[in-house]
Amino acid sequence: MIKDLRTTLRSAPLRRPWGADVPYNHVVVCEVTLEDGRVGTGFSWTPQIGAHAVRALLDHDIREAVIGMPAHPEVVWDRLRTHLSEAGRGGLTTVAMAGVDLALWDLRCAGSSLVDVVGPRRASVPVYGSGVNLHYSLQELVEQAGRWKAAGYPAVKVKVGRPDLAEDVERVAAVREVVGPDVLLMVDANQRWDLHRARRAIAALEPYGLHWIEEPLPADDVAAHVELRRSIGVPVAVGENVYTVHGFRDLLTAGACDVVQPNVVRVGGVTPFLRIAELARAFDVPVYPHLLTELSGQLALTLHHPVMVELVEDASLADLGLLAEPYPVEIDGTELRSAGRPGLGMTWAS
Repeated sequence: MIKDLRTTLRSAPLRRPWGADVPYNHVVVCEVTLEDGRVGTGFSWTPQIGAHAVRALLDHDIREAVIGMPAHPEVVWDRLRTHLSEAGRGGLTTVAMAGVDLALWDLRCAGSSLVDVVGPRRASVPVYGSGVNLHYSLQELVEQAGRWKAAGYPAVKVKVGRPDLAEDVERVAAVREVVGPDVLLMVDANQRWDLHRARRAIAALEPYGLHWIEEPLPADDVAAHVELRRSIGVPVAVGENVYTVHGFRDLLTAGACDVVQPNVVRVGGVTPFLRIAELARAFDVPVYPHLLTELSGQLALTLHHPVMVELVEDASLADLGLLAEPYPVEIDGTELRSAGRPGLGMTWAS
């Protein structure tokens, strides 16, 4: 049974800020203590805002609710979802729930790794270069793409959605020239377009061989995604800002996407992530975990479809100085492997 829940808020400066309004990433480290003295550690993550609200939910409503519950991730997750429903079905509530769910999975794994407990399907997955770079100058963007090319990444992803479409075209063309014709190129609009602008932009960018267009429209506008996907020849990737299993169900049943990208913290932890993965598998749609390389990389090794793992430059939990060595995953060149550490494999830096 769960005896206690304790949290610690950590903020880490980004070496390469994600814009003037995102100089930090924040994590709320969650420790769940059982009656037998065992402790599991998880975390919640907010890159911009909400960290104090998430911690307040954990320290008050969630702590009070989970004490006395069995240390079973699925049971706790379902009960918490009902308990917290008045505060919302997703967003702050699922981000907060992730801290508890991940701590319980850390305990469930005991002496084994998360990959071994969920079930390994491959020994390694490729990583791809990514950056939050819409605010970069063209020269900075080209230099970043050059670093990815030199690293040998099989794919790269850049941000689009500048006010002037001509700038997006110039920047994507420059990246394509740097990385060459054989590297997969994805673009991410971060919900900046409406349907009309998305159609125009994708038509202008398609000649550069896009592997997918990510978040072209507001994440909850399922109907617009369906219309867009019907009218373009570029695969559509969505999901980093979808917080519930039902949200992914609606996208998949509507035929709104070609790729889903759940963020394991935003959806509420490993428990709902695995449910989303099985749902996507039923539709034969691949799952590309979003950010959080040290955790997403482990989950990618267990997924049905072969995928790649996003490696955002200088922004992993290790890069931010939040984790101490040894790390839960190892990246050798362009391949990520599990380090085989027990539990989630994460040791938080003091």
